[in-house]
Amino acid sequence: MAPRNFWKGYLRLSLVTCRVAMTPAISTRQKVRFHTINRATGNRVESRYVDEATGRPVREEDQRRGYPVSDDRLVVIEDEELEAVSLESTRTIDIDMFVPRDDIAWIWLDRPHYLTPDDKIAEEAFSVIRDAMAATGTVGISRLVLYRRERAVMLEPRDKGIVVWTLRYGDEVREAEDYFGGLDRAKPDAGALKLIGRLIDERTTDWDPAMVADPVQKRLKAIIAARKRRQKPAPRRRGGEDEPVATLDNVVSIMDALRRSVEAEKKAKKPR
Repeated sequence: MAPRNFWKGYLRLSLVTCRVAMTPAISTRQKVRFHTINRATGNRVESRYVDEATGRPVREEDQRRGYPVSDDRLVVIEDEELEAVSLESTRTIDIDMFVPRDDIAWIWLDRPHYLTPDDKIAEEAFSVIRDAMAATGTVGISRLVLYRRERAVMLEPRDKGIVVWTLRYGDEVREAEDYFGGLDRAKPDAGALKLIGRLIDERTTDWDPAMVADPVQKRLKAIIAARKRRQKPAPRRRGGEDEPVATLDNVVSIMDALRRSVEAEKKAKKPR
């Protein structure tokens, strides 16, 4: 069953408007989550905002936002001032512009959401906007308040719907050249490239979501289940007995390692 929509509003392009609903495309609901408890009493521990000088709790209505301008001075910003600089509407995706999809690098993409028409009347306008973007190879750019912050978003046509990506802020993205620019640009050995190519060919397979399953979650659930039964889980082995340990004595050249890897892959593929 599809999850409930967490946002409803309007999609607008010039004079074309339709009702839409949005749902996060990813979820962490299945993750194991823990409460912090008092070891002595077993009671849950709650978090509170307290005055750093007096140690007394501060009521929510007395809390304000402060921007540090020096070690001992804060500029206080009121909620009304924050609201004055935010979007006028938090419930309308107003497409401001379109850009070629290939112009937006992967690193700018933050969090995906599924956008769908919210009723039958909206389907026609929604499909026209979606199909026009798909036909022109473009994506829409808009601004929207999500997760209590104003964000730039990218609208990308996908199948029968639209994927809304929140985009990272400009000051969050680091330039790759700052890290890759100093690397050696010399061409690697042709023989090594050929052997790596053979390894890649041997290991190429179809994508399966099971490849990114979280083994830690599985082990945590096993521990929790064992605790429920008042049994201690068997200790997890850290590697098999036949796994080689890396030492200075068994370090070989990359070419030798590649050749051995290719041979091992061949043997593993041979039918018994």
